[in-house]
Amino acid sequence: MSDTHDNDVSPNVVFHAGTVTREQRIAATGNEGMTIWLTGLSGSGKSTVAVAIEQELVTAGRVAYLLDGDNLRHGLNGDLGFDAASRQENVRRAGEVAVLFADAGAVAIVPLISPYRADRDRVRARHADLGLRFVEVFVDTPIELCEARDVKGLYAKARAGEITGFTGVDDPYEAPLDAEFVITPDSTPTDAARSVIRQLRL
Repeated sequence: MSDTHDNDVSPNVVFHAGTVTREQRIAATGNEGMTIWLTGLSGSGKSTVAVAIEQELVTAGRVAYLLDGDNLRHGLNGDLGFDAASRQENVRRAGEVAVLFADAGAVAIVPLISPYRADRDRVRARHADLGLRFVEVFVDTPIELCEARDVKGLYAKARAGEITGFTGVDDPYEAPLDAEFVITPDSTPTDAARSVIRQLRL
């Protein structure tokens, strides 16, 4: 993988390329790596669909890995808050990890609210710069339904003022303009996952 990303933070660090080509990795894994990025409000069903996609792919013998946004905040992104700058960095880091998985020949599956369009577009551009496939899936669940589910009890806390800067309540969510796939509540998670996989010909 050659790195075309400007290194403004560490200008004296030089990218060290290996000798294994992407074609060799594809031959070894049987996979062309890519990233499936699921975005939507909290409670929209992103993670549930992502889990179903991973299960379907692995069952079919594909190399796939789930990079859940909440799980990343237990480790890699555990030092980040939820202000705009932290959200931007959260998306950037998740995108960089997805790039590594995709370059290795895996299907990286990333369910992440990623509320700001520009941040998602940067991740897409990063993949494009490296010749990696990036697919955006918009899990388009109305906020009323997300609140009715309120699986984690976060909307109730946000409405009560116990949480501030909550996406969809007092912080914006910018829906994708040109997502490759749009999933609505009419589909079950399994049906949605299979539809994405079928149309991507994975």
